Amino acid sequence: MTSVNSIFGSMVFGDDVMKERLPKETYVALQQTIKSGAALDISIANVVASAMKEWAIGKGATHYTHWFQPMTGITAEKHDSFIAPAEGGKAIMEFSGKTLVKGEPDASSFPSGGLRATFEARGYTAWDPTSYAFVKDGCLYIPTAFCSYGGQALDKKTPLLRSMEAINRQALRVLRLFGNTEAQAVRTTVGPEQEYFLIDKAMYDRRRDLIYTGRTLFGARAPKGQEMEDHYFGAIKPRVKAFMQELDEELWKVGVLAKTEHNEVAPAQHELAPIFTTTNIACDHNQLTMELLKNVAARHGMVCLLHEKPFDGVNGSGKHNNWSISTDTGVNLLEPGDTPADNAQFLLFLTAVIKAVDEYQDLLRISVASAGNDHRLGANEAPPAIVSMFLGDELDGVLTAIEKGAAYDGTKRGSLAIGADVLPKLPKDSTDRNRTSPFAFTGNKFEFRMLGSSESIACANIMLNTAVAEALSCFADELEGAKDFSVALNKLIRREISAHRRIIFNGNGYNDEWVAEAERRGLLNLRTTPDCLTHYMDPKNVRLFEKHGVFTEQEMAARHDIILENYSKTLLIEARTMVDMATRDYLPAVTAYAGKLAADVNAIMALGVNVEDKKALIARLCELSSLAYADLDVLSAAISRVEAISDVTERAFIAKDALLPAMQTLRSHIDSLEVITSREAWGVPGYGDMLFSVR
Repeated sequence: MTSVNSIFGSMVFGDDVMKERLPKETYVALQQTIKSGAALDISIANVVASAMKEWAIGKGATHYTHWFQPMTGITAEKHDSFIAPAEGGKAIMEFSGKTLVKGEPDASSFPSGGLRATFEARGYTAWDPTSYAFVKDGCLYIPTAFCSYGGQALDKKTPLLRSMEAINRQALRVLRLFGNTEAQAVRTTVGPEQEYFLIDKAMYDRRRDLIYTGRTLFGARAPKGQEMEDHYFGAIKPRVKAFMQELDEELWKVGVLAKTEHNEVAPAQHELAPIFTTTNIACDHNQLTMELLKNVAARHGMVCLLHEKPFDGVNGSGKHNNWSISTDTGVNLLEPGDTPADNAQFLLFLTAVIKAVDEYQDLLRISVASAGNDHRLGANEAPPAIVSMFLGDELDGVLTAIEKGAAYDGTKRGSLAIGADVLPKLPKDSTDRNRTSPFAFTGNKFEFRMLGSSESIACANIMLNTAVAEALSCFADELEGAKDFSVALNKLIRREISAHRRIIFNGNGYNDEWVAEAERRGLLNLRTTPDCLTHYMDPKNVRLFEKHGVFTEQEMAARHDIILENYSKTLLIEARTMVDMATRDYLPAVTAYAGKLAADVNAIMALGVNVEDKKALIARLCELSSLAYADLDVLSAAISRVEAISDVTERAFIAKDALLPAMQTLRSHIDSLEVITSREAWGVPGYGDMLFSVR
């Protein structure tokens, strides 16, 4: 294996490369743009572009692309060569500052939720200098934002950057109250753990449901699944290890801090975890990770499945969004700390997160809503659809003491003085981990566990950043006008903890009792994507995003429609695929098998052998086939009904209420047929074949 030091970041136009290749004044100006958002003069951009081009060509690049993240949830790119005509029929390699800073892809063919009409095609990409450019597959990739001719955000990166600036502004206000004048910026950081499945490509190629939808729409359970708990952290198979080794190398080349890899709970399931980095870079890196997972798997004769629930009856896949807040001076604001001043500061930021999660639990649930994730939440080690927070017994005890105005056990006795004796020295692992909690404190960060494995992490972090920014804004407004800061701080923290204690739950989120308890507390239980989206445009949410400049109401409405439209489209594609597979694959196979059995029965009867068991099997095959054909009629009618509806909200609810039950009924009968049909006759790989295909 190649030395990590020699390859890490070798394909990235990073800080070291810029220091080496840019004139000092250009480098300083670019750093000022990166750190403060100052405008970049075109003369500076030209110098940067020239250096970037020469570096990229040296790395084998012949093309460049403005790499952006439209509202499809995946990335988009249009490749242009550096080549330009020169005198005498020659060509030169050319790349200007104007081209680096701004691109113009067609905006009409990307989801816009009504922000753009089809004939309004103009859109712009704008260079994001805070995320380094890199070379991959002979092309220079330039991370960019994507907006319309009118300036509306058509992507996921633009609002993410806006939300990061919102929390930066409000967090700095709070830090100044504590006398911190050194910090000039506050950034949220994220480490997104990524789960995925690997199956043999030969199996995948014979499953049209996987090809069209990413999940198995049919499939009887295999005799063995994850019951023996022998896959989790088990020895990694050589074929998978070779894949992981190449994946690491490819990720390291483009600067992704891939750190941990292991087998997950379900057969064929695995996980990759990176080291923390700034949120927008983490988002870019996770998009790269998902792309490289698929590309590297293909080179090893495998297919990487990123769907949240590719196999029924075994664990689904998610992303754990490990989120924290840090200053540019290296202070983690969610680190409990050892000094009294740090303790008070930590408690205020902790309280802000608690307030944000409680008041905007609907937005956090919306941020992870998709047709795929609806199958996963609430089962098989995924958190429930009810948003709650896990703090652990020790930290919860501290908050209880604050509420009561009493000393926390184990500290100096006496009246409680926030920042002096309330907080014990908490090691990073002061609490057990709660795998059922959607939002768990894990020492110096929060682990938001509800994200789906195939989704961009941008949406969750946009919601989280903005909600916490609002809580910090409210706190700063109150404390900046206080006559006695310490008294006002004590009063504020005690009041807010008491007001939002309902969101804190340290128990088992899978228990039915918790569902009833959450309802008594007034917490939302939004089970499906359509249920979630009814809250998206609530006035409080519109006010939140407009106040902090993250979304306009028009941009919110567009995203509301896109999410619902994608939900309906996903279910329609799945339903049509089921009809196709049942009609053209499964039921003809069963008919042929039943016919063969009938011929065998006639032959055996001539020998005087008892054939009642075979007759019973034929009868059962015919009975289930008849039921399946009737199911097909119901499902086809439901498809036509959904297709006829134009309103996005009504369409999504009808898809949920009509398509999903019809799909499940058809599946149950087809799966029953699979169990009693010979493998040879069935002709399609089953669960056991796929889950244990990579040896």
